[in-house]
Amino acid sequence: MSYFKEYKSLNLAQIHKEVLDAWKKDDVFIQSLNLRKDNSKFTFYEGPPSANGMPGIHHVIARTIKDLFCRYKTLQGFHVDRKAGWDTHGLPVELGVEKELNITKEDIGTTISIEDYNNACRKNVMKYQGLWEDITSKMGYWVDMKSPYITYDNKYIESVWWLIKELHSKKLLYKGFTVQPFSPKAGTGLSTHELNQPGCYKNVKDTSAVAQFEIIKNNFSEFLFSKTSNKIYFIAWTTTPWTLPSNTALGVGKKIIYQLIETVNQYTGELISVIVAKELSDKYFKKNNLKLEFKDYKAGDKELPFRIVNEFKGEKLEGLRYEQLLNYAKPEDGDAFKVILADFVTTEDGTGIVHLAPSFGSDDNLVAKQNKIGTLTLVNEQGKFLDCVTDFAGQYVKDEFYLEDEEKPKLSVDVQICVKLKNENKLFKSEKYEHSYPHCWRTDKPILYYPLDSWFIKTTEYKDRMIELNKTINWKPKSTGEGRFGNWLENLVDWNLSRSRFWGIPIPIWRTSDGIEEICIGSVEELKSEITRSINAGIMKENPLKDFIVNDFSKENYDKFDLHRPYVDDIKLVSKSGKVMFREIDLIDVWFDSGAMPYAQIHYPFENKDLLKKNFPADFIAEGVDQTRGWFFTLHAISTLVFDSVAYKNVVSNGLVLDKNGNKMSKRLGNAVDPFTTIDQHGADATRWYMIANAQPWDNLKFDESGIIEVQRKFFGTLYNTYSFFALYANIDNFKHTPTASVEVTSREEIDQWIISELNTLVVEVEKSYEDYEPTKVARLIQDFVINKLSNWHIRLSRRRFWKGEFNQVKKNAYKTVYDCLNTIAIISSPIAPFFMDKLYKDLNNSEKSVHLADFPKANLSHVNIDLEKRMSLAQKITSSILSIRKKEKIRVRQPLAKFLISTNSSEVKRQIEAVKNIILSETNVKEVEFINSDSGILTKKVKPNFKKLGPKFGKEIKSIVAKINLMSEDEINYLEKNSKIILDENLTLFLEDVEISSEDISGYSVSSGENYTVALDINISDKLKEEGLAREFVNRVQRIRKDLNFEVTDKISINVIKNNIIEEVIKNNLSYICNETLAEDLIYSSTENSNYVDIDLVENFSCKVMIKKY
Repeated sequence: MSYFKEYKSLNLAQIHKEVLDAWKKDDVFIQSLNLRKDNSKFTFYEGPPSANGMPGIHHVIARTIKDLFCRYKTLQGFHVDRKAGWDTHGLPVELGVEKELNITKEDIGTTISIEDYNNACRKNVMKYQGLWEDITSKMGYWVDMKSPYITYDNKYIESVWWLIKELHSKKLLYKGFTVQPFSPKAGTGLSTHELNQPGCYKNVKDTSAVAQFEIIKNNFSEFLFSKTSNKIYFIAWTTTPWTLPSNTALGVGKKIIYQLIETVNQYTGELISVIVAKELSDKYFKKNNLKLEFKDYKAGDKELPFRIVNEFKGEKLEGLRYEQLLNYAKPEDGDAFKVILADFVTTEDGTGIVHLAPSFGSDDNLVAKQNKIGTLTLVNEQGKFLDCVTDFAGQYVKDEFYLEDEEKPKLSVDVQICVKLKNENKLFKSEKYEHSYPHCWRTDKPILYYPLDSWFIKTTEYKDRMIELNKTINWKPKSTGEGRFGNWLENLVDWNLSRSRFWGIPIPIWRTSDGIEEICIGSVEELKSEITRSINAGIMKENPLKDFIVNDFSKENYDKFDLHRPYVDDIKLVSKSGKVMFREIDLIDVWFDSGAMPYAQIHYPFENKDLLKKNFPADFIAEGVDQTRGWFFTLHAISTLVFDSVAYKNVVSNGLVLDKNGNKMSKRLGNAVDPFTTIDQHGADATRWYMIANAQPWDNLKFDESGIIEVQRKFFGTLYNTYSFFALYANIDNFKHTPTASVEVTSREEIDQWIISELNTLVVEVEKSYEDYEPTKVARLIQDFVINKLSNWHIRLSRRRFWKGEFNQVKKNAYKTVYDCLNTIAIISSPIAPFFMDKLYKDLNNSEKSVHLADFPKANLSHVNIDLEKRMSLAQKITSSILSIRKKEKIRVRQPLAKFLISTNSSEVKRQIEAVKNIILSETNVKEVEFINSDSGILTKKVKPNFKKLGPKFGKEIKSIVAKINLMSEDEINYLEKNSKIILDENLTLFLEDVEISSEDISGYSVSSGENYTVALDINISDKLKEEGLAREFVNRVQRIRKDLNFEVTDKISINVIKNNIIEEVIKNNLSYICNETLAEDLIYSSTENSNYVDIDLVENFSCKVMIKKY
């Protein structure tokens, strides 16, 4: 039986299944943990997905990144715990259940109880758990799925409550009535980090309005009315006309210059006067229209006549009053309908006058409070106008809020309001306006800014510390940490913690009705104790936690109760003064749940205090770029505020996965990729390798299935072929690898020493790239080594050692060298391609021990020979230059050529070429090389400017510089080549990188230039060379026939050839070569043929017929 397993073909999908079965059977993941359990810790945090949605191809890239670094660190000897988690609360679950039950938020607590609704959520959240576990297993993501943390678990909630209490005790929690982002279709407020998720801001076309607010004539406004006899209006622009019924003030800029302009209303034709900022008046009044006469104007004409009658600063307008625009209600909490100064008013767009609806804008609300201006909230939390807005009562303010089965008016509310204003001479202009508007990250519907009573975390108080700590984090890419995340921290606002929903972690704060006394509960033990106090005070009748045993952390003990709504809502506590305290009805932002996972996953601080010390902060986390202002932020905020520490030291933020055309994937567009199908067809290894090698993780990946196929062919196919070649001949020679059979590298052939040097250099570079969290560099370094160095160079140059001769030390060295390379490649590549590399490692070592239980190789720097690497690299480059000439001249590689000339000005390069010239001659099929000096006159040099270098240096002077370069003599070009720089005149010093030097073809030669050398290939072919070329082609065709006949590589053969004058001459002059290469014991000519003869084409217009038999 063969020592090394041999295969007939590469089937990555089949290998994937076999290895996965072996992992499950032998519990290899657990083995890898147990093997290093006493070693140093490397801490990884898993960002919890929600199992109520299907896994997609983007989850495969994110999880590959997580998995590969954990596998790498395990190979390095670290103990890497990987605990899975499930994000089980929040809008994704609730909206899914509402859709499933065909209900809305308003039905909860009426047609369906909160208890039944939350039970449905608990069930729905794990809807796709099986599929998530399946994709996790299939893609090779090693993470503990058997004991995951679950955010709805009572222990998890208790830890979250402890964190909230810590914030409360630091006076970092407060309740405020403010204008916040609100999602009517989700029925809850949103935090700013939710609103800044990618894709939340969408370009929309809305109806805009420039409304006319009629100024009241009194002593304060007399300075305006003295200049005109028309009614005077402030004109203010808005892209949300639905807010106009709630207008209570107008804002102007104190230093802005305004103009009073007489004109006409284009819709009614009435003479009016308007006030607008001077810098913006050109938008509404064209200078040419100063010539127009008012008497000639007809209603509907677009060109408006106008006259400027006065000019003044905004401070003169402060305090002026105007008529209410739409009289549906009056504010009861302050003054209204007057002009105030606001520092956010600019002249960038609009009219320089801002319509203020304090209920629907945070800036509006703040300036209104400062000026004691009241509010009008004429829209309810569903996004509908109140009944008092008689013209539009019950209508949604955004058309997108209507459900499919709801009757939608023909015209949107915005358009209806504009029509009403137009008819009442209160609309100056209306048009469609495209702008960016925020949408809910879960419902994909527009949000409103709405006044809400919410709990906030004072994140702004720790802003500077968060910025300071962020600078210590290694962000990949750095630009995300400094840019996207850093800018977010610079503009930080307080964190809106409240959510007006049902399924989530309840805020553990109880308050008296007057809001004066409150308590924040930080544990179940504390809650039980406070309930006992409440019972003793006669408020509660029984304790729902009576069966809970303090300090018993068993699952059974914590399953005796439920900390969710509605159960906690029924708990009433007693204040210090004896008043009843009710729980604050809101839930905690679900992003706080996930940000609490470093502590809540281990039930800290109630259990595992020592474990947190060992596993906090995380050494590494990774998620998509959309988590920059989500999970990455909440982790950072909580750890800073509670622990004064970073939550993670290294973070990889991966980009989006787009379709091959760069479009976002979606089921609607039909361009979504099924990860299960992809892995089943191609195997996880090719999928993972493609994703990692194709683009840096933080760049967007244009996913193209053909790229996976290319990876299968080029990388895995090359690696498989290299192993197959090795295994075939190693088995023939009965070579077995044993540690005791190790051969000193210095005693091996130079080609072996070279590849071992390159191998050790590779290990150094790969390890550095892994440590720098640069997986794409890792994949590309390994690919380059396998394809260009090991397969296309070392194996090619060594193949005769495998084919020919006895099983001597030279041959053993060849086997040992290839084994060392393949074994090392299997280990260092296994984090990215865990299945195939496990199979390769086991096959190489004739063992069932997994590669994932191996140790990452240590580079032996004594085996690194930089000079040898440079020489061989030069040999590869020159070989490539010569082969490219052959291709250009259409000369087959099997056709020998007489010689090539090589020119270089570097004595070091010449020395290196001398040392590898035999390799170059062999690989290029050329007989000899001749060195010539660059100034010999044989090669004619030419030079052209390198505009990429010269442009930035010389700018506008580039034309004159190019002219001087074009006039350079051959002596000057040679001088520049030798000395790397030349002074052309007192104003111009040229460096070698400033130009591109090449050589022109000479008669009988074809020329190619490389770095520090020029090659001229003799393309003249003599008759003798032609015969040699035909002999090589003949050998090649015979070898193909051997393979087609399934001959063993060691089988001796007999060759019969139908007589042919040309082929007879070729064979006669190259007989020994042909017989040695094909293992032919005899070669017979025949005049007659039969069906066993094969017609083989050797070169164009020449063929012969042969028959091959075993000897």
